[in-house]
Amino acid sequence: MAEILVLVDHVDGEVKKVTLELLTLAGRLGEPAAVWTGPGYEGAKERLAEYGAAKVYVAADEELDSYVVAPKAALLAQLVKDKSPAAVLVSATGEGKEVAGRLAVKTGSGVLTDVVDVTEGFVGEHSIFGGAIIAHAKVNTGTPIIAVRPNSVAPEASAATPVEERVSVTLSDADKAARIVEKVVQEKGERPDLTEAAIVVSGGRGVGGAENFSIIEGLADSLGAAVGASRAATDAGWYPHQFQVGQTGKTVSPQLYIAVGISGAIQHRAGMQTSKTIVAINKDPEAPIFELVDYGVVGDLFQVAPQLTEEITKRK
Repeated sequence: MAEILVLVDHVDGEVKKVTLELLTLAGRLGEPAAVWTGPGYEGAKERLAEYGAAKVYVAADEELDSYVVAPKAALLAQLVKDKSPAAVLVSATGEGKEVAGRLAVKTGSGVLTDVVDVTEGFVGEHSIFGGAIIAHAKVNTGTPIIAVRPNSVAPEASAATPVEERVSVTLSDADKAARIVEKVVQEKGERPDLTEAAIVVSGGRGVGGAENFSIIEGLADSLGAAVGASRAATDAGWYPHQFQVGQTGKTVSPQLYIAVGISGAIQHRAGMQTSKTIVAINKDPEAPIFELVDYGVVGDLFQVAPQLTEEITKRK
């Protein structure tokens, strides 16, 4: 089978869930070949093998993590030239999309971004105009470079015994133009990462204020879920902007999405409508969010959400 390169997203050697999704997708289309950059590989190799990496290209040079984005694009460009893969898959995160763009320029290839699925022949599926239209696109020039939206594919374990190949790349002065001078580790709570969570509970304008987000957090914690917020809530200062779900925030696609006090404006829907099951709690029966949901509760969130939290807690 044709080899498909998958750029590994990792933090301090911990493989991010989106990489497991990309390996699963690559396994459906060809032979998954993970590309690891920087230190920490020894602690992650079993995880990559568990999700089907048939091969791992390991570029363990710490210098690759000393500069912003460009070294990863340079390494991938070299592998595209030397290995002639059928395609390259990266995550459609801020960094991943920049890597994809730089790689496309370096290799003279076409690039597809914000893809939610890839079918035979490397045809990418896009959910556009707030999900109103599904579009399909295919790269006609060079090696297809595809940035896949996190949570678009359910990761499936498929044990393999990967062949490891150590690789290196010579960085140009341009690749070293932006150096990372400091890394600040954000304190991580017990809740899962918003973009990787299986369950997300989001609050909107209907929550009424920052002090009331404790209701959203309580429901989320009872489910082991991540907390999200609409743009209206974050713009009002009720919840930090890094938790905003929507077109100008983060895109999520969990197994379960609960929208509490969110009207369902197109901007918000664009960031969560690919969720597998959607539940909404809103006192307005005409709220646009009800056009999208699998289950809708018309009621006062200040009564419904605490009752739901209490019932879930009883059943644990």
